[in-house]
Amino acid sequence: MSDNIGGLLLNGEQITNTKLILDVGASGSPAPTNIQGTPSTEITNTLSGSFNNMGVPGAKSYELLAPGYGNAAGLQAEPKTANPYFVRFRSSAETTVLKDAVAQNPTFFSLWIGNNDVLGYATSGGVGVNQTGNLDPKTYNRNDITDPNVFANFYSQEVEALTASASGGVLINIPDVAATPFFTRIPFDPITPAALGDRITQLNQTYAQLNQAFAFIGVPERSIQFSTTGPSAVVIQDESLTDISEQLTQVLMAGGLPQTQATIYGMQYGQARQATENDLILLTSQSAIGTVNTERVQELVGLGVPQELAGQLSINGVSYPMEDQHVLIPAEQEEIATVTATYNATIEAIATSKGLAFVDANTLLNNVANGGVMYDGGIITSEFATGGAFSLDGIHLTPRGYAVIANKIIEEVNETYNATVPKVNVGTYRGDPAIGSGVME
Repeated sequence: MSDNIGGLLLNGEQITNTKLILDVGASGSPAPTNIQGTPSTEITNTLSGSFNNMGVPGAKSYELLAPGYGNAAGLQAEPKTANPYFVRFRSSAETTVLKDAVAQNPTFFSLWIGNNDVLGYATSGGVGVNQTGNLDPKTYNRNDITDPNVFANFYSQEVEALTASASGGVLINIPDVAATPFFTRIPFDPITPAALGDRITQLNQTYAQLNQAFAFIGVPERSIQFSTTGPSAVVIQDESLTDISEQLTQVLMAGGLPQTQATIYGMQYGQARQATENDLILLTSQSAIGTVNTERVQELVGLGVPQELAGQLSINGVSYPMEDQHVLIPAEQEEIATVTATYNATIEAIATSKGLAFVDANTLLNNVANGGVMYDGGIITSEFATGGAFSLDGIHLTPRGYAVIANKIIEEVNETYNATVPKVNVGTYRGDPAIGSGVME
C-alpha cells in the first residue's frame, strides 16, 4: 500500500473503500466509519518480487488457478474476472496466483484458502446459491457456496504444486464464520419501546389482526408483537417458511379488510416472523433497522397506497420484514456449517496424507468466541471493538488476533518438524481498533 488510508485506485479512480476507524457519531455512540482521505495506491503500478506472502484478499479456492485473475481489464468486466489485490503484484496479466507462488520455489509454505468459498454467502445473508452438486465454478456468482468436490479438486492441485519444491508446509482449516462479530454483534431483539414511541399501540393493533389470521391458517408461531416494557425482536423475511400470501390475503379480506390492503399485507407477511435467538442479524444491517425502506415505499405508492401510509408500512424490521440480505436464518447457517465441515475434512485428510502440519483454526477461533483465549498479559475475545481479536469489519482479525493464529501455526510446525521456531509476543501487537476524532455526519 502507498499510504495508511487504505483503498485502491484503478487508473486514478477509487475502486475500494478506505480503512475503517471507530468514530463517534452525533448520538455519542461509536461506530465503524471509513476514514476520510483519498487513496494513493494505484494497482496498475505493479510491484516486482520476489514475495514471501502470496495471499490475495477475497480469493476463492478455484481462483488461485484462474488465468487472468491479475488482469486489470477483468475488473471492468461483468461479472468481474480479476482481483485488484492480485493485479497489484502479479508477474503478468495472464498468470495465476498458484503459478506465481510456485515460481518462488518455496522450501516451506503455508496454505490458508477456502474461507471465501463460503464467506460471501454468509455475509450476504444467504442471498447466493449453495452450488453443492454443480461442478462448474465458471457458473458461480460471488455470493455462492463452492461445491465441496470442486473445493477438494482445486485444493489438492494447490498442495501438489506447492509441495513440488517445498520440504514441508502447513495447512490451515476454515473457521466458523458465524462465530465472528459480524454475525453476533447485533442482537435479534434490538427494538426498544423508546425507539417505537407512540407507534407501538398502533403497530400492535395491526399485528393483532394479522396474528388472528396466522392462527386461523394454522401458523400461530408466526405471531408478531412488540413489548411495551423491554426489547423486541425484529420482524424478518424467512424464505424457508411456507408462503401463505394467498391464504393470508383471503383470510384478511374475509375479516373485513379492503382487497388492496389485504393483498399488500398478504404479500408482505406471507413468509414473515419475528426473529429468535437462533437468527443472526448482520453487522451491516445495524444502519437499516428502524429506517424507512424507500424502495418499498415506491412499490406501495405504485399500488395506490398513500405516501404517508406507505411510509408507515415500510419501516425495516418493524412494519416491513428485514429482507434476506440482512439476516442469516438457521437453514442458511446449517448450509454453511455443513459445507465448512466438509472443506475442513478435506484439508485435514490432505495434511495427513502428505505429512504436513495442520492447524485447526476453526476450534481456536471458536474458543476465542466462547470465553476467549489467554495469552501472556491478557485475554483475547471476539467481542466487537473491545475483545482484541477482530477488526471493525467484524470478519478479519486484528494484528493481535493474527498473532494468536501465528503462534498456533508455529506450535504445530515445531511439533510436526521437530523445529524450534520462537513464538511471537501477542501483547506487542495491536488489538484495539483505530479511534477517530471526528464526528460522523
